[in-house]
Amino acid sequence: MTLEPIEPEIAVESYLKAVSNELAKSTQYAHKSRLGHFVRWCGEQNLDNLNELTGRKIQQYRVWRREDGDLSKPSEKTQMDTLRVFVRWLESIDAVEQDLHVKVRSPSLSPEENARDVMLERETADKVLSHLRKYEYASRPHVSMALLWHTMMRVGAARALDLSDYYRKEQYLEVVHRPETDTPIKNKQRGERLVAVSDEIAEVIDDWIQDRRPDVVDEHGREPLLATSQGRPHPTTLRKYCYQQTRPCVYTKHCPHNRDIKKCPATDDQEPYSCPSVVSPHAIRRGAITNSLKQDVPEKIVGDRANVSQDVLEKHYDRRSEREKMEQRRGYLDNL
Repeated sequence: MTLEPIEPEIAVESYLKAVSNELAKSTQYAHKSRLGHFVRWCGEQNLDNLNELTGRKIQQYRVWRREDGDLSKPSEKTQMDTLRVFVRWLESIDAVEQDLHVKVRSPSLSPEENARDVMLERETADKVLSHLRKYEYASRPHVSMALLWHTMMRVGAARALDLSDYYRKEQYLEVVHRPETDTPIKNKQRGERLVAVSDEIAEVIDDWIQDRRPDVVDEHGREPLLATSQGRPHPTTLRKYCYQQTRPCVYTKHCPHNRDIKKCPATDDQEPYSCPSVVSPHAIRRGAITNSLKQDVPEKIVGDRANVSQDVLEKHYDRRSEREKMEQRRGYLDNL
């Protein structure tokens, strides 16, 4: 087989175009981010033709990525699993030797390790939202963060909301699967639900709509609730709010990592990801779910509100310790 030369950056761009109709946009974004590190490594190694990629070089990249990003085992596995998919695609276009993907190794995880623990703690969430309420009241970042924490929604569901999905008098939101107009939600029709909001959250939404929301429609003629001047926000925009607002230097004015805030690259609103303290939307969702469970909200109610099954709730979202669960059960002993 004759290999056809291809540069790493061009290969990644071609791969993302090739899978654009197969992967969800959020997955495409994740793959682009993870493979960006691979492109960076290739640049450092002067590897400008992927024909030269070997099993040994892949192992060198694995070690480099682990040390460069100070990755946990679950994070390392995610990085290498994405690289394996990419290398398999490279095989299909004769860019690397056949079966090279089998040499892409990633760590095996125990069930405990596979359930990720990163989450936004209640105390931190309160500080973030208090800062937004004081300094950016009823702004798009404020409304977005408040909704994600209070309703436990996924980013896709928050982005899909229209003005007509907010019932002001009854104080609830209706999550609807509308793939034909570019707002699918996870679990499709099974993910559709009514989500009640508190007086405080309703007040923020009301003030956003009345005073700050741009009067626009999206390309399908719908009125997005979390509107931008261009229409409906991209999922990346909402994710970026999460990273931006969970930087400690934003809500405390101090850095717990002893960085010079004036020189730290993470203070750039376009590059908040390099701050070790920032958390993803998924971590916010996990923290909100765990907080509700700690407040003795029944698991069935939390699961229905967050649109997550009992099994998935226990495996991926419930981060209460066994001691915390025992103490909560103790409160019911008098009724036995």
